Amino acid sequence: MRPYVFINSAMSADGKISTVARKQVRISGEDDLRRVDALKANVDAVMVGVGTVLADDPKLTIKSVGLKRTRVDQGRTASPLRVVVDSRARTPPTAAVLGPNALIATSRQAPCHRIEALETKAEILVVGERKVDLAALLGRLKDKGVKSLLVEGGATLNFALLSLGLVDEIYTYVGNIIIGGSAAPTLVDGEGLTNDFVKLNLQEIRQIGDGVLIKWRVVSF
Repeated sequence: MRPYVFINSAMSADGKISTVARKQVRISGEDDLRRVDALKANVDAVMVGVGTVLADDPKLTIKSVGLKRTRVDQGRTASPLRVVVDSRARTPPTAAVLGPNALIATSRQAPCHRIEALETKAEILVVGERKVDLAALLGRLKDKGVKSLLVEGGATLNFALLSLGLVDEIYTYVGNIIIGGSAAPTLVDGEGLTNDFVKLNLQEIRQIGDGVLIKWRVVSF
């Protein structure tokens, strides 16, 4: 058993989620950012890969005071559980994502001194030998009461989850800019597939600001 998993990402009209410098770039407008905040307010956990932490230093918390208050009134934490997939415990001890209600998922190959630097800042969960076992991680999160999980990248984590059949839905906001660059990350990178491609069913297309939101359901493997 695992949580219901969906990926949310913004990408340029040419499919890039960042530049060749792999630094955060503004693609969505305010209307879409509010949509994402509302999406985040309705899940139990938000997950990113360590590459996203190193590049963008996200907080992964809800921005709206009203949405936070609603969660608290419901007996929930103000923001969802924040999960970082980090096989070698490379998350900096000063990362904005750390603190109460944060979890670092790592592997047995992670150096002990790095884990020691992080274990006072977040819960540490060791799942996997050389890298994080994502299926096992999702099972552990389910055991912790996580029923819904929002994944906010990056491209390598997106690919790993999709290739393992661990994603239920994908939301992609396509902005009105071109970024370019053969080395710039796309929605899904990683090793790539040569056959048995991940198939999607189109659920919704709607305009938000100057871009469009596309919602897909992943066809079961």
